[in-house]
Amino acid sequence: MAYLIDSHTHLHDREFFTEAQATAMLANAHRLGVEQLICIGTNVTDSQAALRFAEANNGVFCSYGVHPEFAAQAAAPFTVTPSDKLVCIGEVGLDYHYPDYDKSSQWQLLEEMLQLAVELELPCSFHVREALPDFFSLVANFPKLKPSVLHSFSDSPESLALALDKGFYIGVNGLATFAHLDCYKNLTADFLDRALLETDAPFLTPVPKRGIINEPGYVKYVADYLAKKLGVSPDLVAEKTTHNVRQIFHLPDPGRSE
Repeated sequence: MAYLIDSHTHLHDREFFTEAQATAMLANAHRLGVEQLICIGTNVTDSQAALRFAEANNGVFCSYGVHPEFAAQAAAPFTVTPSDKLVCIGEVGLDYHYPDYDKSSQWQLLEEMLQLAVELELPCSFHVREALPDFFSLVANFPKLKPSVLHSFSDSPESLALALDKGFYIGVNGLATFAHLDCYKNLTADFLDRALLETDAPFLTPVPKRGIINEPGYVKYVADYLAKKLGVSPDLVAEKTTHNVRQIFHLPDPGRSE
């Protein structure tokens, strides 16, 4: 049976999980068939915490990034030390959801993060909300960027088609299981060629676990949702999405010593 990967979690964040909770949830993830996960940083300090957690645990990897909500406080230059555990830049992007967003600061930060990704030859995990036209315009200036992921995609079907046409991979999480998103209504099995599974734990807990804190093991329920939606087996979903994550982020075979 194919194993699962949670490609976007915040299990390292002690604002949400104690050390004991994180350890227990990591063990539970393994029991549910989740062999690897990527802890996603949201600012410099958080990214450093993600790296420490990854280095302390087998099967855990991490990102370095500054979320657009911190754009006004972010200060370059950003210094990143390459590590076998560091597999992407993220989460980075644009977020125009709240009325007081600073567009100029967000653009400047994203440009700096994209340049960093190109220099390090790493893919990105992108957070983009209500800003896809500007995002596509900006990313086009970085043709050497590695194939990357649009995390927690929830835009229109037309935007999904455009994102796929531009070569992006799509992060699917618990939001798809309860929000009745139009972009996922008419999917075919071919979508699995570009899909990744994620939890965004502690957020966006999937059905049937709504009402409690999310955790990496619950990516299993996202896989079950996609299998039912596409009319395929959960094993096929696991096989395809795991292949995509390993291909993009260059994760090692979990059976190999780390």
